[in-house]
Amino acid sequence: MKSMQKKKWIIGTRGSSLALKQTNIAIERLKHVYPQYDFEIKIIKTKGDTIWDKPLHKIGGKGLFVKEIEEALLKKEIDMAVHSAKDLPVELERGLILGAVLEREDPRDVFISEFYESIHSLINNAKIGTSSLRRKAQLLNINRNLNIIELRGNVDTRIKRLKEKKVDAVILAYAGVKRMGFQNEIKEVLPIHIMVPPAGQGAIGVEVRDDDEIIELLRPIDHKITRREIEIERTLQQNIGGGCHMPLGINASIKNDVLNLHIMLGKENGDIVFKESFTSSLDASEDLINTIVKKISLF
Repeated sequence: MKSMQKKKWIIGTRGSSLALKQTNIAIERLKHVYPQYDFEIKIIKTKGDTIWDKPLHKIGGKGLFVKEIEEALLKKEIDMAVHSAKDLPVELERGLILGAVLEREDPRDVFISEFYESIHSLINNAKIGTSSLRRKAQLLNINRNLNIIELRGNVDTRIKRLKEKKVDAVILAYAGVKRMGFQNEIKEVLPIHIMVPPAGQGAIGVEVRDDDEIIELLRPIDHKITRREIEIERTLQQNIGGGCHMPLGINASIKNDVLNLHIMLGKENGDIVFKESFTSSLDASEDLINTIVKKISLF
């Protein structure tokens, strides 16, 4: 990469503990490649950070956590933005792209409880804290008599609610739990065939302007396999719909040029409309995506 005149780069992010942790992970990767540059964090409050008493699907969905940050990017108030990939809408603002996707952490969900050892040991009326329609649908599909309690907040906030006995258990993303250092709280890592994760879970995305030299700067930290997995998941999500407004789980895993896909489309009451897994060569991924979208459109 040619030498750049600029020596200091401003990175926009939300102010939550997890967002800052993930931003520092990105900075560590960049500093390893570019020890000569400085990277400064700029905290930007999003609408999603100001409304905690309503479920995401009732106040606008995933874009709530990125809109203000994307505006700062477009205004050139920041040079790049670090997000949880699962928080990104499938269509980014015009003029913005994913400049890098860091190597993915385990994308699965985890079960945490003070009272129960596993998800299948939950008794009727057990109180499970989650605001995710995807998790709610899959939990109720296991046991229709569970009491799903709306619970939003950061990883530490939700675990605190559990310790305060506001709920009997919580379901969280393994990646966030690990990054925040709460692995010892995990009772069960949920297999993907039990709890299909959402598109992007476990991955950190770095968003930039599409006409900026910073795209070249980010190339060394872009993990090609993770990027391809995320692209497949986001393409499926865009074609299927769902996300915050409909229980939808999509997970793509690539190993040795073989693609494994898990898809779950459900209803809030626990009915599963569509749930299948697929395997194909990576070269045939586009055909597989088209096949899946056609199959789901029949339901």
